[in-house]
Amino acid sequence: MTREAVWAVISAMYEAYTRGDRAGIDRLLHPDATIFDSAAPDLITSRRQLDKVRDARPADGPAERLHAYDEVVDVWGDTALARYLLRVDYAGGEVDIVRTTSVLRLVEGSWLIVHVHENTL
Repeated sequence: MTREAVWAVISAMYEAYTRGDRAGIDRLLHPDATIFDSAAPDLITSRRQLDKVRDARPADGPAERLHAYDEVVDVWGDTALARYLLRVDYAGGEVDIVRTTSVLRLVEGSWLIVHVHENTL
């Protein structure tokens, strides 16, 4: 069940992204989370930096569909590691496959994402 709970957090993050729900994503991120975003060259180490990357994305960009799959999730006490592929389908027909690793910590009974590393194939 713990693996399923971890995967539910990952899935919820992408569902929130698809809805354009930044607050929904932020609720799943630890306040000190770090991110290697596939669209940004540097390590994101603060919510301010993350918002700057978010704000640089085109507001009228192509609608996209996200599908995370082929997950491998391991849990060791209050730490979890999820590795998976993310398929990004753009409105124009283009497709990206993003190899992703996410690290989560159990904080006060809830899994929070503490690191995400994305690499577009």
